[in-house]
Amino acid sequence: MVDQKFAKHCCDYDMFLKRAKKEFEYRWKMDFKGRGSINDFVLMRTLGTGSFGRVMLVKHKEEQNELLAMKMMEKAHIVKLKQVDHTISEIRITDAMRFDFLIHLEYFFKDNVYLYLVMPFVNGGEMFTHLRLQRKFDETMAKFYAAQVILAFEYIHNLGLVYRDLKPENILIDKDGYLKITDFGFCKKIDDSRTYTLCGTPEYLAPEIIMSQGYNKSVDWWAIGVLIYEMSAGYPPFYANDPMKIYEKIVSGKFVCPQHFSKALKDLVSNIIQVDRTKRFGILKNGPRDVKGHEWFRSVDWEALLQKKLKPSYKPKVSSATDSSNFEQYDEQKIRVADSEEFPEEFAHIAIKT
Repeated sequence: MVDQKFAKHCCDYDMFLKRAKKEFEYRWKMDFKGRGSINDFVLMRTLGTGSFGRVMLVKHKEEQNELLAMKMMEKAHIVKLKQVDHTISEIRITDAMRFDFLIHLEYFFKDNVYLYLVMPFVNGGEMFTHLRLQRKFDETMAKFYAAQVILAFEYIHNLGLVYRDLKPENILIDKDGYLKITDFGFCKKIDDSRTYTLCGTPEYLAPEIIMSQGYNKSVDWWAIGVLIYEMSAGYPPFYANDPMKIYEKIVSGKFVCPQHFSKALKDLVSNIIQVDRTKRFGILKNGPRDVKGHEWFRSVDWEALLQKKLKPSYKPKVSSATDSSNFEQYDEQKIRVADSEEFPEEFAHIAIKT
């Protein structure tokens, strides 16, 4: 028997996604020159570092009560790693998207040395941090998070995008307990085509990426299965110290579910973490409905979740909107300056504003 409430959600969400695609395509085609300047902001402290550069906690000089996260990427480093196209794509995509469970850009600009991406500050911290502290999430909590990720990925895929970097480190939890997926550095607009690039985190790579078979949104559904498993178990289904060993395990498709997994959860992850793409849930004839309509998600009110009307079972400890204690402390580094613009041709799309 078809659940009428679920069927209505699917119909309504399909209509929403059609409108969202038109809005995205309108913003995607807009003039791409940047907004803001480094002189508009007060830099407070480092929130995180990575191969890309660093993320700073900042506030706009005219909006003193609102904190923002500023991703600073050194142009010389981007060029050296041959990541210019990826970076420009990340900026365009993050600027054009608007969805509650995804981060978006408030400002983006450049100076002589850096590119800057300014986003809302999500002060609950990374899911990775909370998962390590709690060791694993109970199934109610894992289900609440997984459902948001699924809604977000339906939105992403509807835009002709493939995300390719799902992992707990790229999921933020806000003060109300809801999610924001961040870091679109590997996100790519492929529409109905395939891509072949080997990128992502080893434990989350789908077998078709490893085997260089060409892939599309199928890899994101595989990663969703891995995320659901890791949230519920406290560790990923395929793990080893050597990445090559991880790849061997992934290609074999063999993994064991912990005894505490419910029967429904075991069935769900077994159908998503499925090497045979003709059997993988999420990309079959019914699309995401095979996952969303699965027994494990039966208790989820998808429409209420979309409207953020559900009460989370867990909220990060946050004392105020400006509390950044859920992020680690880092040594601060001096910002490099230059008298003239570095790599002006590579980043000519974005104007320098003073």
